[in-house]
Amino acid sequence: MTPVIVSIVVLVAIFVIATVLPINLGALGFVAAAGVGVIVVGMSLDDVLAEFPGDLFLILLGLTYLFAVAHQNGTVDLLVRWSMRLVRGHLVAAPWIFFTLSAVFSAIGALFAVAIVAPLAMPFARRYGVDLLLMGMMVVHGSLAGAFSPISVYGTFVAGVVGPTGIPFSPTVLFLAPLVINLVIAAVIFVVLGGRSLAGVRVAHNVPVGGPEGTSSTDTEEDTEEDAEQQEAPPVDRAQVLTLIGILALAVGTVAFGLDVGVLSLTIAVVLGILCPAGHREATRGIAWSTILLVCGVLTYVAVLQEAGTVDYVGEAIVALGVPLIAALLLCYLGGVLSAFASSAGILGVAIPLALPFLQQGAVSAVGMVAALAVASTVVDVSPFSTNGALVLASTPADIDREAFYRRMLVYSGIVVVTGPLLAWALLVLPGWL
Repeated sequence: MTPVIVSIVVLVAIFVIATVLPINLGALGFVAAAGVGVIVVGMSLDDVLAEFPGDLFLILLGLTYLFAVAHQNGTVDLLVRWSMRLVRGHLVAAPWIFFTLSAVFSAIGALFAVAIVAPLAMPFARRYGVDLLLMGMMVVHGSLAGAFSPISVYGTFVAGVVGPTGIPFSPTVLFLAPLVINLVIAAVIFVVLGGRSLAGVRVAHNVPVGGPEGTSSTDTEEDTEEDAEQQEAPPVDRAQVLTLIGILALAVGTVAFGLDVGVLSLTIAVVLGILCPAGHREATRGIAWSTILLVCGVLTYVAVLQEAGTVDYVGEAIVALGVPLIAALLLCYLGGVLSAFASSAGILGVAIPLALPFLQQGAVSAVGMVAALAVASTVVDVSPFSTNGALVLASTPADIDREAFYRRMLVYSGIVVVTGPLLAWALLVLPGWL
C-alpha cells in the first residue's frame, strides 16, 4: 500500500481504538506519528518530534492551569452568585446566566468552560427544579458559543492553521457564526424544555451554589425582597480578588497588547500560587493533561499526514466529486459525526487541514466553509460520548437516575448530529454570502 493509504487506514484505526478502548486518542496519535512517519513516510524520529505543536501545548497548559486555580479558590462560584444577584434571583434567568458564564469563560480562553460551570449548574438545577437536560445543554451550547473568539484555544488554533495558507479567512466570522447559531439553538431548547415555566419564580441569590441542600429557599413573586436577602453572602477573599484581576489581565493582555495566551495565563497562575499558595497543590491537579495529550498527539499525526501527502490526496478526491456544495456538506458531516464520538479539538485538527486543498480551489467561500466546519465539528459536543457531554453527564447529582438522563442526552445529541452540520452548511456555505 502507498503511504497515503497506510496513513488513512492508521487514522481510522486509532479513532476506532480510542472509541472502543480507554486509550487516549492523543497517545495513539503520537505512536501512529512515529510509526507511520519513520517506517512508511521515511521521516527521521527527530523530524516527527519537530512537528510537536509546542505553542498550542503551552496555551492548553496555561489556560487549564489558571482556571483550575479559579475553580479551586471559589472565584467561579463567586461569579455565579454575582450573576444571580444581577437578575435579582429570578429563576427564569438562571439557564441564561450559566449559558453566559460558560460562553464568557470559553471566549476568554477557558478550554473546558463546561468543566468549570457544569459542576455548579447541575446541582443548582436539581435544587430548584430546573430541567437537568435544559441546564446541561445550555452550559454546553454556551461554551460552544464563545469557543471561537480570537483569544480562545479553538480560535487561535484555526487561525494558526488557515492563516499561513493565504486562504481568505475572517476571525470575526469564525467567532460570530458559532455564537449566533448556538444562541439560536439555546433559545429553542429553552422553550422546548420548559424554560418559560420558570417565569415568576425567585430564589435566594446570596447562597453558594455548591452549598448543602436546604440552605436556600425558592420564593414566588409574592415573597418580599427581604426574604431573598436574609442569607448573608460569604465575603470575597484576597485570593478571589487577585484571581479576578488575573482573568481581567489575561483578557486585556491578549486582546489589547497581543501577548501570548499560553505564557500570560501560565504566568498569572504561577503568580497566584506565590501570592495565595493555599490549595494551589490541588489546583495543579486540574490541569487537563489528558486533553493536552489528545490535542498535541492528534496534531502531530496530522503533520505526518501532510508530509505523506494524505491531505492533498483527500482534497483532490473531494474536488473530484464535481459538485462543490455536496463536497462541502460531506465535509461538514464528516466533522460532525466523528466529533460526536471524540474530542472536537482532535476532530478540528483533522477536518480543517483535510479541507484546505478543497478550499484552495475557490469553488465555495473559504470564509463560510471554515466557519461551517467549526460549527459542525463542535455543535455535536452535546453527545454523552464527546468531551463536553461527558462532563455534563458526570456532573449530574448522585440522586438522579443517570441512565435515564443519559438516554435523554443520547436522543438530543442524535437530533443535533443529524441537523447541526446541515444547518451550518445551509447558513454559512450554501448562500455564498460570506
